[in-house]
Amino acid sequence: MSDDACTLPTTERPLRFAEWNALFATARVKERPAPTRLRLELVAPEAAVRDLAARESACCSFFDFGVVAAPGWVELTITVPPAYAGVLDVLG
Repeated sequence: MSDDACTLPTTERPLRFAEWNALFATARVKERPAPTRLRLELVAPEAAVRDLAARESACCSFFDFGVVAAPGWVELTITVPPAYAGVLDVLG
């Protein structure tokens, strides 16, 4: 197994996917400035965004998340290595 593989148990993946979908539903801006980068402006609690990003980083080490809070919204930037650019196609 590669060091950058997803280790989230298969049975938990649909639940995690649903969590991401619920979070992405709050997006007011989605930008894909590069094939390996997705930027979202979310109308969601900062703590929820940070929690989900931390849990995802713990099981899928190829993700790099940046979270910046602003009044009324949270910017979430997701960056992946080129080999995983297709994952961002699914997410955004």
